[in-house]
Amino acid sequence: MSELVLTEREGAIAVVTLNRPDALNALSDALMEQLVSTLLELDRDEEVRCIVLAGNDKAFAAGADIAELARSSAIDLYYQRRIERWDAIRGLWTPLIAAVSGYCLGGGCELALACDLIVASESAKFGQPETGVGVLPGAGGTQRLTRAVGKALAMDVILSGRFLSADEALAAGLVARVVAEGEWLDEAKRVAQEIASKAPIATRLAKEAVDRAYEGPLQLGLEYERRLLYLAFASDDAKEGLTAFMEKRKPEFKGR
Repeated sequence: MSELVLTEREGAIAVVTLNRPDALNALSDALMEQLVSTLLELDRDEEVRCIVLAGNDKAFAAGADIAELARSSAIDLYYQRRIERWDAIRGLWTPLIAAVSGYCLGGGCELALACDLIVASESAKFGQPETGVGVLPGAGGTQRLTRAVGKALAMDVILSGRFLSADEALAAGLVARVVAEGEWLDEAKRVAQEIASKAPIATRLAKEAVDRAYEGPLQLGLEYERRLLYLAFASDDAKEGLTAFMEKRKPEFKGR
């Protein structure tokens, strides 16, 4: 099997790159299998404190592999459990940054939405054009896009097939940062290094708390946040961070 997913390590961060450039990184079954396997392996590595998921200048991922889908029946899709792979990605402990340039459409947009934050090039275009081929977003697009940008804009994007520019996505809350063309991957790595420099336990718990806010009602989220705070406070990292602040030195976090 060819390398559909490439991995590099840069200190405490890992960069995972989708590698089907001739197909605009269309998310074939084989690519998704390699991607999930790679991400789960990195998630188990305690030395990895942040992961960047990237495409190339032209496309993050332009959607599902249409030819592959056209050969599948509803029962095939049900038994192959393809969509559950997005759940595995969303369930990673390690913070995951989508570095997006060019097309980020359909399943590609859903993949970016499954990440914790998106750093985009000025050239990025986001969309969910599935209704144009007779289906609808099925890997979280109707749910996560609506939560990210609101009902009105999500309806426009999903029903009309409209693409959002990087600046529109930033204004709507879909994207965290927009940078000049050619700088998107470097910026994503820089953000990843910043995240990786923080206390690993506190970072993972904070990520969990924000996810709870995104997915549930306020009062339950506040109660959950409080419990996670107590858990973080019990860590050695918390003692080190507080002591280092008092001693005016840089903390040395161990993830314990």
